[in-house]
Amino acid sequence: MSIVNRLDTLFGRSVSDRPVAVSSTVLIHFFIVVKKNIRIASGQGFWGDMPAAPLNQVNDGPIDYLILDYLAEVTMSIMQKQRERNQMHGYALDFPPVVESVLDAIVQKGVKIVTNAGGVNPHACKDDVLRRAHNAGYSIKVAVVDGDDIMDYIKQLIDSGHSMENMDTDEPLTSIVDKILSANVYFGARPIVEALKSGADVVITGRVTDTGLTLGPMIHEFGWKFGDFDKMAAGTIAGHIIECGAQCSGGNFTDWLRIPDMENIGFPIIEAYPDGSFVVTKHEGTGGCVDTMTVSEQLLYEIGDPSSYITPDCIADFTSIQIEQQAPNRVFVNGIKGMPATDSYKVSISYKDGFKLTSTLVYVWPDALQKAERAGEILHKRAQSLGIIFDKYRVEMVGFNSCNEKNDQSPTDYNEVQLRVSATSASESDLNRFGREVAPLILTGPSGVTGFAGGRPKSSEIVAYWPALLSKKAVEPRISIFS
Repeated sequence: MSIVNRLDTLFGRSVSDRPVAVSSTVLIHFFIVVKKNIRIASGQGFWGDMPAAPLNQVNDGPIDYLILDYLAEVTMSIMQKQRERNQMHGYALDFPPVVESVLDAIVQKGVKIVTNAGGVNPHACKDDVLRRAHNAGYSIKVAVVDGDDIMDYIKQLIDSGHSMENMDTDEPLTSIVDKILSANVYFGARPIVEALKSGADVVITGRVTDTGLTLGPMIHEFGWKFGDFDKMAAGTIAGHIIECGAQCSGGNFTDWLRIPDMENIGFPIIEAYPDGSFVVTKHEGTGGCVDTMTVSEQLLYEIGDPSSYITPDCIADFTSIQIEQQAPNRVFVNGIKGMPATDSYKVSISYKDGFKLTSTLVYVWPDALQKAERAGEILHKRAQSLGIIFDKYRVEMVGFNSCNEKNDQSPTDYNEVQLRVSATSASESDLNRFGREVAPLILTGPSGVTGFAGGRPKSSEIVAYWPALLSKKAVEPRISIFS
């Protein structure tokens, strides 16, 4: 029988959430604090999500943790470019003001923040956060998790036998190594747990898994063992459910017409329990909806084999998930099974892959579709006559086939159609020359055209994605504490 159960038997009541002392004849004292649950609130689903969401999550009801997910694969390359231009950038610049806005909750209420806002420059992010806290008269402890950025020694890794082939094409990384913009390992929850153990109020990471942001606090608070893979999977799936913010509380939902008060949509909260079960919910009085369908749709988001969802912490079995509507805006999740993690980290690599140009024009009734199609043909033939060679050339008619590539709609007389022409090339100058051909269509192509604004379109660099695997023995996370 556990000590907690023995104390329950002695006193006939729960001992969770408060210290209990029991004296025996030999004056042995047991002091135990067991939390019934923790509330982990999502405040950001991507870099650029609703600015007010983090503060609302803190102000609208009780939470223990605020989780802010800023990173996607392309985000790392954007941040890398920012750091190249300014060595003090390379992180989510809108994150430090978030911390500044909730400093009182951090100090007075004990709310902790876990975020991957550090991007490719987590120490600069930490400096910004601490400067704002000190200027406001607050003393907080900030942990930085880094070591994920392998950009500076990727060639040494290759030379030591880590080929990092493209997971989709099996090409060796050597084929694009001189074009790489960023290269980051996906760490899991373990360094976040260590940072929280150190007493950090704010944990700022580089590239960790989205799910690790939520799993880390659960491991820390409940004392879970890393080898308990069912619990690792439970925390991973909890993180997966809230990683996209309001996408699981009614946003971007198929049955969107029945979602109430989307203007004031509430971001989700995980109410987690020590046994690995949890409730998906949101603050009372906020808009949106949390039900089995909104949660189920999010569970299907970005997964391959549902029985083998691979993370650095475990392999989670999505087919084991049991969900039920417990009450309005409360979905209970349990029964989750997990398996041991693999011996590899995923690596997200971005690289330069030529240039692209996109431009649009709007054609109006009558014959709007036919006008747009003919304009696309004219542009292509004029480019050919100029000797411009494209890697790819694509014409889309927005309103007709831009979201349906089969082009199988019934013919109709559209009121308006937007022509969107896109081209890629290894030559930046060729694309810019082609961009000078778009505006002349207004007077030298089909009639009834409008919507041209912003000057001549210009080419921009293509950033391509290279997924790879790297042995966990090749890299280690680092945890540093600052105040």
